[in-house]
Amino acid sequence: MKKIGQLVDTRIGFCGLLVVLFWFKTLIAYFTDFKLGATGIVQYTILLLNPLATTLFLFSLAFYFKRSRFFYPVLMGLDILNTLLLYLNVIYYREFTDFMTIATMTGYSKVNEGLSGSSLALTNVHDLLYWIDIVVILILMIFKKIKFDPRAISGRLAFSFTSLSVLLFGINLMVAEFNRPQLLGRTFDRSYIVKYLGVDAFTGYDLAKSEHTNSMRKSAKKSELLTVKKFTDHHFAPANPKMYGIAKGRNVIVIHLESFQQFLIDKKINGQEVTPFLNSLYHGKDTYAFDNFFHQVGQGKTSDAENMLETSTFGLPQGSLFATLGSDNTFEAAPAILNQRAGYTSGVFHGNVASFWNRNNVYKNLGFQYFFDASYFDTSGDKAMGYGLKDKLLFANSIKYLQTLQQPFYVKFLTVSNHFPFTLDDEDKDPNFQTTNTGDSTVDGYFLTAHYLDQSLQEFFAYLQKTGLDKKSVIMIYGDHYGISNSENKNLASVLGKSADNWTDFDNAQLQRVPMMFVIPGSGGHGGINHTYGGEIDVLPTLLHLLGISSKRYIMFGTDLFSAQHSQTVAFRNHDFVTPRYTSVNSTIYDNRTGKEAKLTAKQKKRLEAQQKLVNKELRLSDSLNEKNLLRFYTPKGFKKVNPKNYNYSNGLKKAKAIEKKKGTKSTSIYSENGNRSTVNDYSTTAPEQNHSRTDSNRIKITNQDANNN
Repeated sequence: MKKIGQLVDTRIGFCGLLVVLFWFKTLIAYFTDFKLGATGIVQYTILLLNPLATTLFLFSLAFYFKRSRFFYPVLMGLDILNTLLLYLNVIYYREFTDFMTIATMTGYSKVNEGLSGSSLALTNVHDLLYWIDIVVILILMIFKKIKFDPRAISGRLAFSFTSLSVLLFGINLMVAEFNRPQLLGRTFDRSYIVKYLGVDAFTGYDLAKSEHTNSMRKSAKKSELLTVKKFTDHHFAPANPKMYGIAKGRNVIVIHLESFQQFLIDKKINGQEVTPFLNSLYHGKDTYAFDNFFHQVGQGKTSDAENMLETSTFGLPQGSLFATLGSDNTFEAAPAILNQRAGYTSGVFHGNVASFWNRNNVYKNLGFQYFFDASYFDTSGDKAMGYGLKDKLLFANSIKYLQTLQQPFYVKFLTVSNHFPFTLDDEDKDPNFQTTNTGDSTVDGYFLTAHYLDQSLQEFFAYLQKTGLDKKSVIMIYGDHYGISNSENKNLASVLGKSADNWTDFDNAQLQRVPMMFVIPGSGGHGGINHTYGGEIDVLPTLLHLLGISSKRYIMFGTDLFSAQHSQTVAFRNHDFVTPRYTSVNSTIYDNRTGKEAKLTAKQKKRLEAQQKLVNKELRLSDSLNEKNLLRFYTPKGFKKVNPKNYNYSNGLKKAKAIEKKKGTKSTSIYSENGNRSTVNDYSTTAPEQNHSRTDSNRIKITNQDANNN
């Protein structure tokens, strides 16, 4: 003990003590307050060690102060401030399941809203552990039990400690990037950065990102918005009069098919259809399908797809727009447009944590009134996968919430079971379906999870038909992005009847097709498969026109897929593009008819150069619009900008009940239209996890609280 006391009486020993104590406090936060979801020895090792590098870096700054009267106050100040940062994140996380950003810290109203009203209720007994060490050390210093060391540390030794911390952080970052590629580039969930790099690193990263964003936005001018508006006005394609308004007044049900590619449609493995139900929809008389529809996502992947569908603007060249800009951007998005133009209620059903892709913040800015995330579902045991609730359970357990929403509604279901690495529990596998045997577990598993997703959709559609909801709705089904990556496509080649040896970049580009269907039961049976080329950027204007709502007044980069003036030049996020005749990959032009490099005339080259300029321009203007938040300078006719403070997703349906009573309007929910009878029991699922819990009436039948919310 005497030797320890002597060590603490030195500057290096005292600093080392504070580093160890803060490291211990951080681990308390990691394992008792933050739900970081570490799995495997690598992630747990990173989680245990990541606080050391940044803590050592911050505390080593005190060594540059030679005099003891400066060294000790500076070091203790750094410890107190760092503890305060950690503790504020603990309190904030308990309320919002998220970490504090620079924007939250510097915005008084947000901090006040997030902390002051409920901070006392959010405290726990073990919170004393975050502060007791500081109190004890200060007391020991006051009573001179810890002596001040007058001996200064040399500048060279101080620099050595700083350099060591930088080296440790570099190793930490390298291992983190190896385990989670593009950790800082994609930023799909703040908890991932904290899990891999720590709270301090996340705060520093967010500060740098915020400064970059702020500098761009400060330089923004209204004239830049006018340039964007001029482009989108010129690019606008008027609606097809035969299609305009054919789904007017209907509910909109959007089904997001995770990682689902077009080649799965009508595909047979060992003589069996992979997706028999989707195939029947695809060829149905009331389905308007597109077989040349492409995803256009970048690093944001799923979040990019959502952004394009909700706003008809592109994702960012790097990272995710949802994660980097979505908390503060101004949007003209589908939920707000439909609510203001046609009185739609909006909601999202997703069995993952709300903070993934920053959805808990972005959805509010988009104007979504309800977000039923994992906290609304039972995800215990084998009911959930790595990315959330299994699809059959998501659809089945969403009904008790869906039936309480006021109609017409605009709702989106985000499926997750068909997600990399495409694994499925044995009890969820169809014993009658045998997948491929390529030797690549990703490819072989892909068909199994796609088949499971298809069964999930069939059960959901059976419910829609049984309740008659199908004839009151337009069901929009789309694939968000590729499932099999380019690096594995050669292993897929034999399944598609191609040779891996002859596989080219052209083949990779063609596999970026994803499904796009508008199912409109009872619309006259005039559906069919449309060969028009288009992409996710085109969905919103197409949907609005089907609902009889003109998209002309809004800034959108897509055009109506049914319009005769629709642009069939499909831009990819990396500036490649595809047209009905040609595909451009890395500046190489392929002929779609042959799959070979095209031999072009001077006239054809000139036309393709013009198309490339169009692609470059629309991507550049979309980036300018979003990165500089130019929509704050523009308010379309009759549009009221969204106030995210109007939405609190933790309230469930209680707020809807209060609003309904205040307005004195008659309920239009499915529950009310069904004579105040729940439709939960109209839903039938083969999900073994659901059947295991059928004794739990609260999960199967509508609860009293649900009923009272109508």
